[in-house]
Amino acid sequence: MNLLSHNVRSLEGALAALGEPALHATRILRRFYGHHGRPDWADPRLGRRLRALLEAAPDPNPTRILERVESDDGTLKLLLGLSDGATAEAVLMPSYREEEASACVSTQVGCAMRCDFCATTRGGLVRNLEGPEIVGQFLHLGAEAQERGRALKRLVFMGMGEPLNNLDAVLFAIERIASPALGALGWRRITVSTVGLVPELDRLTALGLGVHLAVSLHAADDALRGQIVPTAKRFKVADIVAAARRFQERRGRIVTFSYCLLADVNDRDADADALADVLDGSRSHVNVIPYNAIGAGLSGVVYARPSAERVEHFVERLRARGVVAHVRDARGDDVSAACGQLRERRGPHPFPSPPPLRGRGEVS
Repeated sequence: MNLLSHNVRSLEGALAALGEPALHATRILRRFYGHHGRPDWADPRLGRRLRALLEAAPDPNPTRILERVESDDGTLKLLLGLSDGATAEAVLMPSYREEEASACVSTQVGCAMRCDFCATTRGGLVRNLEGPEIVGQFLHLGAEAQERGRALKRLVFMGMGEPLNNLDAVLFAIERIASPALGALGWRRITVSTVGLVPELDRLTALGLGVHLAVSLHAADDALRGQIVPTAKRFKVADIVAAARRFQERRGRIVTFSYCLLADVNDRDADADALADVLDGSRSHVNVIPYNAIGAGLSGVVYARPSAERVEHFVERLRARGVVAHVRDARGDDVSAACGQLRERRGPHPFPSPPPLRGRGEVS
């Protein structure tokens, strides 16, 4: 009985097929996720036969922790091995509240978006992660947080890969990570990030999930954005912003626009003014991210982080135009915390396990 393959509805059917009461489904899944996939089954309400089945089942998590790297600031980066020898990354970040933590999970092995300042793209897209492989990251991160005296409270799909390029698996994961029926995080504690794939973004909007949205914009000018995010040429900045506004209007969630600041590339006063123009007084929030150096990008360009003074000036110029903007604190610079760096350094690490389960986007 592989619990990672089930939601409440499907587990009810599986239990009924075994001759067990279907009403145990929610109790089992809440216990499974509440204990980060490592529960004991000493609950007499489940019955002796069902407890024995659950205890005998192999670990359903199709990922294994190959390496832990912890920063001086408390950021923890995990390199996770998959059954085919591929690797993915997940990150745990301590919150300012001492008892809480936030996390970032990957949705693909590699990435096809070709962002020139991102290490993940240098190896191209290997494959999509399956739904259980994404949920497996969440289970590891929750356990790591607990060992550090914290509770995992927020999660963002913003690691390796483009989440909307693997939306069915992301939906599979969201249901299990967010569903209150499973005792997990809750919808409002989940953020889905995208570089702005407009059709998929509209699909996410139409699904009506209570998650938050972050759009990685990085430039307000189509020509400049096309240089640093080549695949972004499919959609104009104005169309991406319009799709984000449709999400905000339909879902009532203020959208965050992520903007990686590159010295002498997109950090000029004119760039700040162009960003303010395209947002045009909307209630969105701009998250300014000082660049985390990775060396040469795909184009061969070596980018640099702007000075702290330049970063602050950029933010203040946005604020002067009425844009709500903040600087994201740099985290984990000393442990290769930029997406893809740890995986790139270590390469493939096969481990013996069954093939990954196929997880699709069934949402209760």
